[in-house]
Amino acid sequence: MSAKDRSRATTISRRGVLGGITAGAAAVALPRTARAQEAVTATSPRFFGRMFPSLPPFRQPTPQVLAALRELGRPGGIMDARDPLHEGPVRLITNPELSPNNTDNPFHTAGTTFFGQFVDHDFTFDLDSRLGVPTAPETSPNSRIPTLTLDSVYGGGPDATPEFYDPADRVKFRVENGGLFEDLPRRADRVAIIADPRNDENLIIGGMHAAFLLFHNRVVDHLRAQGVPTPQVFAEARRLVTWHYQWIIVHEFLPQTIGHGLTQDFLTHGRRFFKPAPGQHFMPVEFQGAAYRFGHSMVRPSYRANLRGDVGGDPATGAPAFFGFIFDPAGEGQADPVDLRGRARARRRFIGWQTFFDFGDGEIRPNKRIDTLISSPLFTLPLAAIPTGDAPTALPQRNLLRHVTWSLPSGQEVARFMGIPVLTAEIFPELRQFGVGFEANTPLWYYVLKEGKYLGDGITLAGVGARITGEVFFAMLELDPSSYLSVNRSWRPTLPRRAGHTFTMVDLLTFARVDPDSRGQ
Repeated sequence: MSAKDRSRATTISRRGVLGGITAGAAAVALPRTARAQEAVTATSPRFFGRMFPSLPPFRQPTPQVLAALRELGRPGGIMDARDPLHEGPVRLITNPELSPNNTDNPFHTAGTTFFGQFVDHDFTFDLDSRLGVPTAPETSPNSRIPTLTLDSVYGGGPDATPEFYDPADRVKFRVENGGLFEDLPRRADRVAIIADPRNDENLIIGGMHAAFLLFHNRVVDHLRAQGVPTPQVFAEARRLVTWHYQWIIVHEFLPQTIGHGLTQDFLTHGRRFFKPAPGQHFMPVEFQGAAYRFGHSMVRPSYRANLRGDVGGDPATGAPAFFGFIFDPAGEGQADPVDLRGRARARRRFIGWQTFFDFGDGEIRPNKRIDTLISSPLFTLPLAAIPTGDAPTALPQRNLLRHVTWSLPSGQEVARFMGIPVLTAEIFPELRQFGVGFEANTPLWYYVLKEGKYLGDGITLAGVGARITGEVFFAMLELDPSSYLSVNRSWRPTLPRRAGHTFTMVDLLTFARVDPDSRGQ
């Protein structure tokens, strides 16, 4: 798209937003005259790259810009939902009106957030770049394989990474408990023995990783019962686990996050902007550093981890529910932390999935809406939850400084390039106070969150955010020669599921026997 064409792109003012622009229109209706793609910079799947290499950075990294990013994302700043944490983790769930700025998403379950985090850890991991220091993405390694193949779970397989597998049955994973229910295998210092350490940064993501370990083990049992020869069991189990996981992404997670209409558009018409050559399906920084970080706005300040696991309860009669903040400074150094941080083992530290996914028992809880307000506990992360172990500990500051690291374009520039309606400066009046032009050249992550609020009503992504997210997910699936979309696009799940339903996370958790019925919860 030429500069002249970009200047003609539709804009959305505050009046236009309030006048009824719909999320579906903003997400799907691209003008057919817009150029579908530009020359994508050739790179390797082992490194990051750019989806829009011709677009300039949102701002130059002057001291004023760096200071403004830190101020925008600071604790107590305009992105802080200012949850009344003194009310405690229970009341913030049972009395959501106590935090009127941080509203629930009635169409998402609490588990949507953590499934999205689990997926992120499957195909992107940056350990080399420095926050706020401009870095060429093509020189920065991606420590994950940029495909949705669960290498974050399987590692190199039983031969290359035997520490992840059961020595008594090497085609199955090691799973431990040390508490009331399953836990990740751990060293004596409580560090999890898993392929991606980030899958132990909080109790929920650790529980999800453990559920996938058990899911694989149950699939192994299923195949053996069907008479699959022993030499073929591991490979076939991995294929089945991976394809069912990919199905959930395409048919449950993406419709929830980018919308059903746009998901169907990708399935029917394909990608338009991210078309790397075969063998070069790299992870773009516009996704890794901005668009896919939308999930941080969905995190609740606190969760009910389970219904009957808390300390002092009697399993025979039903123990009290375990509630905790996602992170709480009071949990630092505790063997059994009061919060939901990872790297700990105790009787109550397991996940009761009926809080996070809908088993039809009325126990489900929602996540938060997609908007520019972030739950207050995410402004004081434990250092153990930061892979590089360095400051700042405010997650919004880290996300915003990442825009300087990757020299990311503004949300407005990406929207103009895509031919998507542009949010104008008057929709960002709160950014004028910083005096560096963020209202007209908005950091991409903040812009995506604002689109979610104004165009998606906080329910789904819209516009730029929805399009980038969908482009990358479908690229990672369609360019992987082993995915179900590449091997057999008409494939349907084969494992047991509820009658009349497609295969969902509830079905996966049920098959893995971590569901409430299997545990007698």
